[in-house]
Amino acid sequence: MFDLDKWQEIFATIQKNKLRTFLTALGVGWGIFMLVVLLGVGKGMENGVRREFGNQAINSIWIWGGKTSMPYKGLNAGRTIQMTEQDFEVVQREAEGIEFMTKRNSLSGAFTVNYKDKNGAFRVLASDRNYFRINGEILREGRFINDLDNIEKRKVAFIGERVKNVLFGDSTAIADAIGKYIDIKGVYFQVVGVFNLEGGNGRREERLYIPYTTYQVVYEPTQKLDLVGMTTQKDVSASELEAQLREILARELKFDPADNQAIDLENNEEDYKQFQGLFTGIAAIVWFVGLGTLAAGIVGVSSIMLIIVKERTKEIGVRKALGATPFSIVSLILQESIFITSFAGYIGMLFGIGVLEILRTLVEQIEASGGEAPYFSRPEMNLGAAVAAIIVLVVAGALAGFFPAMRAANVKPIEALRAD
Repeated sequence: MFDLDKWQEIFATIQKNKLRTFLTALGVGWGIFMLVVLLGVGKGMENGVRREFGNQAINSIWIWGGKTSMPYKGLNAGRTIQMTEQDFEVVQREAEGIEFMTKRNSLSGAFTVNYKDKNGAFRVLASDRNYFRINGEILREGRFINDLDNIEKRKVAFIGERVKNVLFGDSTAIADAIGKYIDIKGVYFQVVGVFNLEGGNGRREERLYIPYTTYQVVYEPTQKLDLVGMTTQKDVSASELEAQLREILARELKFDPADNQAIDLENNEEDYKQFQGLFTGIAAIVWFVGLGTLAAGIVGVSSIMLIIVKERTKEIGVRKALGATPFSIVSLILQESIFITSFAGYIGMLFGIGVLEILRTLVEQIEASGGEAPYFSRPEMNLGAAVAAIIVLVVAGALAGFFPAMRAANVKPIEALRAD
């Protein structure tokens, strides 16, 4: 129930001690401000790392050849390891727990991709439909390269949005690029789709894909593979599959299974778990620092409430002599304490959110101009953290006023009336 008299007393006390109340509230507000900003910046770092992963499947593994660092069965160290389609087929047949599997090659040599009088030096990659399921290209218009394209060895191209902008113009609608023919090393390919892909500062959109079988027929009838990728089934961890892959490929390519340099293997699941562990640690530190700063403010509030109780000892004694209950005394002190901490914390939260919005706007402007803040994107305060901060505020206010309130409630009227 709203008690106007009680609120008038609270504001009168605050009015009487303006500077002291302001400095105390500043400590609480600063604590919440730091907590909000640190949590938001931590989230921005997490978003930046997630962006580097892009839409790539978290449960994916990528393999490419390396150089042996250990001798094996009479073979010297320093040998170049080159995977082939035969190795691909053996892995596909023997490894358990694979969901999707893909292979990729890159068109070599110096060349440009041309459309009428426009051209650009873009990377041309040859792959299949599974590659996009794993790597995470986002379809903007048209379609992906599909299985039928590879079966029929069609001359079709799936191009990045930056390729489209260079060859067809920024102002040209994406849909208008579909169906056009582009020249790749003297061979014409029909554009069937346009994609974009997060991460890499936009460089990943400066590439285009053609069917793997078309690449073999038109450019290079090779069995060599630049890259092999796969995802795990839901009940299989990437580390389990990684152990199988090393064993199978060591046998097929004749290198020591303990030689980690013979093949380069990127386990996105393990990388992602490591980053998650890092961010959990960062979040713990942020909460520790933020709550520590807030605790200092709470101590300040508790101190000022003790001073207020001491200054009003005689008044409290009169109240008790006139029949005021301990609960009414406690509630008055607690209400004042919660009000100061909640109001100061709310202001601190607003300032913190304002700083995060400024940072977010600056990052968006950098990204809109073609740049990218390394490992940092979209700083924000999530709803859970906001609710947690509010709960912390209320609890902090109650704790700050509890002991002074109990001291006030235990004051004996006779002793209070004798106090100076």
